Amino acid sequence: MQERDENSTVSYTVENRIAWVSFNRPDKRNCMSPTLNRRMMEVLNELEFRDDVGVLVLTGEGTAWSAGMDLKEYFRENEEKGLGHVRKAQREAYDWWERLRWYEKPTVAMINGWCFGGAYGPLFGCDLAVAAEEAQFGLSEINWGILPGGGASKIIVELTGFRNAMYHAMMGENVDGKKAAEWGLINEAVPADRLKARVTEIAQVLLGKNPTALRGTKWAIRRVREMTFDNSMDYLVRAQEAANFFDGEGRKEATRQFIDDKTFKPGLGAYDLDKSR
Repeated sequence: MQERDENSTVSYTVENRIAWVSFNRPDKRNCMSPTLNRRMMEVLNELEFRDDVGVLVLTGEGTAWSAGMDLKEYFRENEEKGLGHVRKAQREAYDWWERLRWYEKPTVAMINGWCFGGAYGPLFGCDLAVAAEEAQFGLSEINWGILPGGGASKIIVELTGFRNAMYHAMMGENVDGKKAAEWGLINEAVPADRLKARVTEIAQVLLGKNPTALRGTKWAIRRVREMTFDNSMDYLVRAQEAANFFDGEGRKEATRQFIDDKTFKPGLGAYDLDKSR
């Protein structure tokens, strides 16, 4: 079977300020090939600063989210060409996963099916993750004689804790969406027929928040995870100062709606962004 045209390995549409981005190799269960990795970086670049995009959702066409790295194109063919090609393929994959972690807009993984191995990279890259209850998550590397590389070992420990990570990586058994949610690998699991509706609900809530505050918040949560308490306190003070510099009017408007108008209760939702535009 011939490889798809490079532009077709990733598809996207923008609807109501939500960019729905899809792995688009359903015949290969959306395995990530070098071609797909290059195209995904291009798509992320295209969407990141568009005014009509407020949230990015990453999903997969067909029955899989992504079954990981393409064994033939990513591994075998590059290994046959030598170390230089292996390193190039790694950079093309790891670079867009890193870009996703620090993306300007909030991101949501909508996991509609299989999510294996290398797919844990973009899963971790997304800020939030919702899966179908019957979706399957797996680190099957141990079953064919290698360890979970590409960041997968680090990610599973970070998201699920030591014991769950050990079991998942050493046993090579899959877990479904419900178990993945119990472990903390994702935020929640819902019936498959509710998946897009639930992700849309989450995206709409995010669209109602101050975008500068959202960006600062997602970056802060990622940064402070690896800091000491004192370092995190200092970082957060500076981060808030920076946010105020870029969007001080937003905070003032929220305060005005709370104190003067009495139309805004922080514990019950976001302030009205439309009044500040």
